Amino acid sequence: MKIIIYNIDGKHEELAHEWSKKTGNKIKIVHDLLTPETVELAKGFDGVAVSQVVKVDNAVYPKLREFGIKQIAQMSAGVDMYDLDAASENGIIVSNVASYSPESIAEFTVMVGMAVVRHLEQIRKNVKEHDFAWENPIRGKVIGQMKVAVIGTGRIGATTGRFFHGFGSEIVGYDIYPNEKLTSFLTYADSVEEAVKDADILTLHMPATKENFHMFDAELFSKMKPGAILLNMGRGALVDTKALLDALDSGQLAGAGIDTYENEMPYVPKNLRGQEIDDPILEKLINHPKVIYTPHTAYFTDQALQAIVETALEAAVEVVETGDTNKRVN
Repeated sequence: MKIIIYNIDGKHEELAHEWSKKTGNKIKIVHDLLTPETVELAKGFDGVAVSQVVKVDNAVYPKLREFGIKQIAQMSAGVDMYDLDAASENGIIVSNVASYSPESIAEFTVMVGMAVVRHLEQIRKNVKEHDFAWENPIRGKVIGQMKVAVIGTGRIGATTGRFFHGFGSEIVGYDIYPNEKLTSFLTYADSVEEAVKDADILTLHMPATKENFHMFDAELFSKMKPGAILLNMGRGALVDTKALLDALDSGQLAGAGIDTYENEMPYVPKNLRGQEIDDPILEKLINHPKVIYTPHTAYFTDQALQAIVETALEAAVEVVETGDTNKRVN
């Protein structure tokens, strides 16, 4: 079987070649995105895998159908870059990797949360300036005595909740599909507003949908406990970033850990060292003294990368061989 893989490099590419040797399936690596131009390279292949980060042009789907290709395996959980209806109309099954090492993201979330609570960035800045004083701006709190609201209690959110609970934190959860198996360590709230009103830490682990775009806006921030902390390792579109910055500036929120920014696509994951960023909101987010910003790296571990590559490629093979996969999203 021959599979063409778009827009991967580095460790992903290395793992794809290892998978190819292990399974005997042939692969071709294309370092470009899947576009109406690059889709022509898929002719003669059995399957397609993609690490797509921008919207796929609808002209791609009929072209794949013309080539006899019946699937696209996305190498991530998010599939908002695909028009799933257009894909279905052309007989294209889109699959994703719904879960790839929940522990990787959960550990990162807790790590960043603790760094915000304990003012680690400010402490490091002070030390570099030879300021070794113990003063109020660097005085922290005990995680185990804080209430944590987990919004989205799928695998990643549930794992994050368990980790915080391990410190002794009280956990409140919200999900449109509550999981009763999790009530041993969390209590479900009936609404997001109820979940956040008394929380010291709010951590987001929801997929991005049209319905929850900018769910966390000025109005919701105003309903949060003054001095609360926001952690977003989920999806950038969940948060109105300007409203977040305003809430931080006003003191309504005490800090934030942000790994996903709503307009990150022009910048992440690129090395733009020495270049200016033409996005004043992102620039302010990066330099805000109350924010720890990271470029969508919560998932970035050896274990997660291997799971992403192998799961996506196996889903591609499954569709080619059987006509379907339980990883499909349309």
